[in-house]
Amino acid sequence: MRLVAVAFVLAGVIAIGGSGATPANAAQPYCPDPVHARPAKVPPDLVASVAKTFQIDAATATSGAFVRCAGAKLLGCYVGANLVCDKADSRRSLPGATAWCRDNPGSSGIPMSATGHATIYDWSCKGRHAVAGKTVMPVDAQGYIAENWKEIR
Repeated sequence: MRLVAVAFVLAGVIAIGGSGATPANAAQPYCPDPVHARPAKVPPDLVASVAKTFQIDAATATSGAFVRCAGAKLLGCYVGANLVCDKADSRRSLPGATAWCRDNPGSSGIPMSATGHATIYDWSCKGRHAVAGKTVMPVDAQGYIAENWKEIR
């Protein structure tokens, strides 16, 4: 009986950290995994890291944040004030922008309520036609608005 207890304690010490391995960062073992390349709700074991990164509470991280892998990096996005965590919209023709220009010909700007918050362009109206101007939102290699995603450690 005593031998079993010693063996149990020894196994616990090895499992907790007696193996000499260094602690993993938040990305492991979540990244790299191609299954996690698309945004998903934050898994319970990553909530604390996401909350710390965005300086939000755990409940907000669970309900309003997303994570994804970009290779071995774990990235997080917190929806917050109209931020988009899905892919960027790089279309140069948008139905909402077209409708805005029909109703507001010559407008020097088109609001995001008409273009959507995922567009990467500055929009204006040339007469009754919507025109995509300069790129105002850089896109990362996976096609997401780069500034909306932060590395989670």
